[in-house]
Amino acid sequence: MFKSNNVTARLFERQICTSAPGTSIHRARRFYENIVPSYTIYDVECPDHSFRKFTDDGLYLVSFSRNHQDLVVYRPTWLTFSCKEEDCDTHDLPLKARKFESFFTQLYSVTLASSGELICKDFFLYMESNQFGLFATSTAQIHDAPPTGGAIQGVPSVEKITFHLLRLEDGAILDERVFHNDYVNLAHSIGAFLYDDLLAIVSLRYQRIHILQIRDSGDLVDVRAIGEFCREDDELFLNSNSQVLVNHVGNGFHHSLPESETSFLSGIKQRLLSFIFRGIWNEETDQTMVSRNADSHPSFFAVYNMETTEIVAFYQNSADELYFLFELFSDHFHVSSKSSLHMNFMSSHSNNIHALEQLRCTKNKATNFSQFVKKMMASLPFSCQSQSPSPYFDQSLFRFDEKLISAIDRHRQSTDHPIKFISRRQPNILKFKMKPGPEAGSTDGRTKKICSFLFHPILPLALSVQQTLFLQASVVNIHFRR
Repeated sequence: MFKSNNVTARLFERQICTSAPGTSIHRARRFYENIVPSYTIYDVECPDHSFRKFTDDGLYLVSFSRNHQDLVVYRPTWLTFSCKEEDCDTHDLPLKARKFESFFTQLYSVTLASSGELICKDFFLYMESNQFGLFATSTAQIHDAPPTGGAIQGVPSVEKITFHLLRLEDGAILDERVFHNDYVNLAHSIGAFLYDDLLAIVSLRYQRIHILQIRDSGDLVDVRAIGEFCREDDELFLNSNSQVLVNHVGNGFHHSLPESETSFLSGIKQRLLSFIFRGIWNEETDQTMVSRNADSHPSFFAVYNMETTEIVAFYQNSADELYFLFELFSDHFHVSSKSSLHMNFMSSHSNNIHALEQLRCTKNKATNFSQFVKKMMASLPFSCQSQSPSPYFDQSLFRFDEKLISAIDRHRQSTDHPIKFISRRQPNILKFKMKPGPEAGSTDGRTKKICSFLFHPILPLALSVQQTLFLQASVVNIHFRR
């Protein structure tokens, strides 16, 4: 049914019409067709910070100082100003209203980095139920570090990596966890995953997965480490049986076995190799077979059950079966905390027909299906909290060019042309547009520019940040509904 573009008419319709069971939230989200960012303030006067993102509940805007030492947190507000003219819409905003402080109030600034560490500006996880924020600082990488203490050859080493748990309401540091001479991929929070109160941190250098629990008190408590050992009592059992003696009764000699003979594979590696071997032995399908092709960068996916310590499935990145699971059940690859209701409305090709049509169109255009599968699988596993829950990325409401902008938290190549958001319900109607960078465009078209977009999860409010690769000052625009 056609819905009016008048907000008052839609509100009246909502009063007199009852939504179908289970559709009330979807119906409420359709109001964003009428409430869109309609005005842009270009090149806003703002602090020289690195803006990270809004929290998923919209209460905080997280940013870092340009020297990567301090965390600066803002509270989003809304622009208010008075106008004495008859037609205020035709007048420009007052100068005060065109400043960053008119939209955001600084709550506090906290120094996180110390002793040669720097804040990782791409790392931030948010625990919505307690309004806790997890941040990371680290020293510089050492690329030629020797693989001592069971470390993996060829993996860089970082002298000190610190995870900081803060209460975002007041900036109080509740707990810290330090990793020494280790390597965790902090870029875009790839090396950590948060689900409700459980935090998983992946040590690439020592091939361990550290599972921690975030208590309501703000304490980080060790639960287990999966790597050398899988069960909680594995280490105790192995230590109690580590001394293997060979007793030669005839000559009375007691020889200890050489260390190389008493060493074991790590628990997780032993389970994985056993799973692969049993698959080959039982002549299972290609989902377990490892193909010998000329691919210079093969990768594999293993599904591991932490409770039973079993490998459930194993796939190569070109496996058709894994791709079809990804196409049909994409939402299962985006694991979000149970408390984040609004995160369940992010568009994917398993819950949105428009996203599915776009994926299948790309698949049909692919000349090599195997390469297409590898390209799709390159996005797995998805990083935690890597997508914006903003309704303006709902593909049931709006159509936009995903090469220029999308819900995924990544920098994009900047363009001097506005990015258009077209109505899905009325395919020829432009609902709003956003232009990063200066209002008149860049004077130097040869300079490579990148931009990032920070959408508020609820309000018709967004930041576009355009920057060059030569550490020049960023151009920040504010897009909002006037």
